Amino acid sequence: MGRRPRLKEWFDTELAELPEELRWREWMGRVEAVIFSSPTPVSREALARVVGPDCNLDLLIDDIRAELTNRPYDLVAVAGGFQHRTRKRFAETIRLVGLADGVRSMSQLELLVLAAIAYYQPISRGGLSEFLGREVSRDLIGRLRSLHLIAAGPRSPRPGAPYTFVTSKGFLAQFGLDTLRDLPDVEQLEEAGLLSKGQLMANDFPAPREYEADEGMRNDEEVKVEPPVYE
Repeated sequence: MGRRPRLKEWFDTELAELPEELRWREWMGRVEAVIFSSPTPVSREALARVVGPDCNLDLLIDDIRAELTNRPYDLVAVAGGFQHRTRKRFAETIRLVGLADGVRSMSQLELLVLAAIAYYQPISRGGLSEFLGREVSRDLIGRLRSLHLIAAGPRSPRPGAPYTFVTSKGFLAQFGLDTLRDLPDVEQLEEAGLLSKGQLMANDFPAPREYEADEGMRNDEEVKVEPPVYE
């Protein structure tokens, strides 16, 4: 009995026998199907495997997004890949029926430390404690790691070479960022009076967009951090 050919040996990506318009529509369907079926952002490299070498993925994604204009979800660039995300105006509808499974509870202190790591990475636990003027416990770092929001970075040049911490792809996905370059520039925030080291140390800083905390919340009170939704 002959060996079954591997998928990539017989899977037709070029679709040369199809008219140009039908070929483009088939590529659009393949790309959207792959993204739709994945619980995590799909990389450009993965999508390129299901279309022909001459396919312009950027234009293809633009055409898919154009067709989703009146749909309750969009196709967004996030964490270095692409993913379907619910539009903002349907957020309450989803919460109403109890389908917000991605909700995570984070304390104000956890959000504070996460913000410091995001803007000053790579940074060690000791560096965080010095920067924030308060002890940052191993348990708190462990909590952020368990939520897949941070990961271990390079060793610090400080004595003892402690590990540093950096944000992860999970952080980008959770906050709807494609890359760290999408973070608001901290110098611009400082110039605008919206964020400063002093605010961070005083635990007085804006919560990430869509996740505003109630005023007067204590460090141990929790904020519901949900997957972002889009206009």
